[in-house]
Amino acid sequence: MVRRIETIGNEVIFSFEGQPVTARAGDSVAAALTAVGISHLRDSVVSGAARGVYCMMGACFDCLVEVNGVPNRQACMTEVRHGLDVRRQSGGVEVRS
Repeated sequence: MVRRIETIGNEVIFSFEGQPVTARAGDSVAAALTAVGISHLRDSVVSGAARGVYCMMGACFDCLVEVNGVPNRQACMTEVRHGLDVRRQSGGVEVRS
C-alpha cells in the first residue's frame, strides 16, 4: 500500500478525469494520483491494457497523460499546480508537426 510519508506543505487542488484531487505543493502528478489510490493513468497502445507509474523518474513513459489538453505529458515529471486538468490518455496520440 502506498502512503504519504510527510503531510506538511500547502494543498494544491487539480482535477483528474473531472474529479478534484488534493495534492501537496511539490508533488508530481504521478505521486499525487498514486497517493490517493489512482493507478490507471493511460491505456496501452498495443493491447489497451491499463498502464500506470513504473519508474517515477521519467525514463519509461508508462505514465503518459493529457495535461490541460496537451497529450504525452509524463505524469512523474509534471509538477502539480492549482487548477490543472489531467486526463487519462487512451492509446497513441498523433503528434502534429
